[in-house]
Amino acid sequence: MTAREVAAHLLNSCRSLGQFDAYMFGSALSAIGEDIDILVVGPSGDALSQLKRELQAAGEFLPLHILYMLPSEALRTDFVAKEECVPLERLIFAAER
Repeated sequence: MTAREVAAHLLNSCRSLGQFDAYMFGSALSAIGEDIDILVVGPSGDALSQLKRELQAAGEFLPLHILYMLPSEALRTDFVAKEECVPLERLIFAAER
């Protein structure tokens, strides 16, 4: 699957992603890796528990590596910028242009 296809699959399969910021990063963006790195930034609690269940089901046959961060952690580490994370939505819309 391409990065765009993975992003579309996750966004369509995981309704709870709307409550989070979700990104792809790493080698999957260049189509050279064997795993797919996903960053999810958002609150903990019930919403995160639901999202984890959805991602597990959606990614059953995908080599997903998922990193979860609270918004404060993402800001403090500047992970999104440092790792050149791309929002899942942007992956879908960029390919449509």
